[in-house]
Amino acid sequence: MPQENSKTLSIVIPVFNEINFLRKLFEQIKKFFNNEYTEVIIVDDGSNDGSSDLLAELKKKYNYKFSLKIIRLDINSGKGKAIQIGIKNSNGEYVLLQDADLELDCKDAKEMFEMISTNKEIKCIFGSRYLSGKLKKNNYFFNNLVGKINSLIFNIFFSQSLSDVHCGLKILHRSVIEKIQLSINDFGIEIDLASQIVRNNFFIYEFGVSYFFRSKVQGKKITWVDGLKSFYYLIKVRFFDNSASTNLSIAYSAVYMAFVGSYLLCIW
Repeated sequence: MPQENSKTLSIVIPVFNEINFLRKLFEQIKKFFNNEYTEVIIVDDGSNDGSSDLLAELKKKYNYKFSLKIIRLDINSGKGKAIQIGIKNSNGEYVLLQDADLELDCKDAKEMFEMISTNKEIKCIFGSRYLSGKLKKNNYFFNNLVGKINSLIFNIFFSQSLSDVHCGLKILHRSVIEKIQLSINDFGIEIDLASQIVRNNFFIYEFGVSYFFRSKVQGKKITWVDGLKSFYYLIKVRFFDNSASTNLSIAYSAVYMAFVGSYLLCIW
């Protein structure tokens, strides 16, 4: 629960070896979120490229109106784990999840915050790289294809109509945060988060965002292996991460359908 002195907005940013992007990231945060109602929580996920030293420098060098927390993890534990730790250390009425690599624009994050904070019926907004006519740069066909397939499977499994489950830019109201228990520690966190939001009967709104891909040379970390693992996570969150009564219902339905199917085959 947020305290009396809590902020309106908590921005949670996982960081792993992002030394080439941190200065510009801080410039964007200062441009769009430099106010006393915002806290920025950087979770340094075991960086070994000098990012930790640069973060310490950026914290000391500039006077920000927003409060700044830097949480250092000794070993690389994964994006999902970093997000979980950041959320646990947040106090804001709203929690914004933002990547550090600048593939997603802080300007869009600002627009999403303004939208959710002025409409109390909206509790959750996901950014989508596949909506709107905003500027995009992306030539990773396989990653793009897997992302769309995963979104399609998620929609089938959970009766949703989302265009981009994997977009890293999301904003959630505190009431959503208090209902979810995240457990996936790697890039599967996006599927974990979306499935728990839906299970708790919150509606997910989408907002079209700009997207500027970066190459592996520039430090992109997600690979085809993560794409394959995402299929496993989709199966896991739909068919295994359920209450005992739900699992019993699924098992009963499967047995019943098998019996009916066998009976019909015998008749024919």
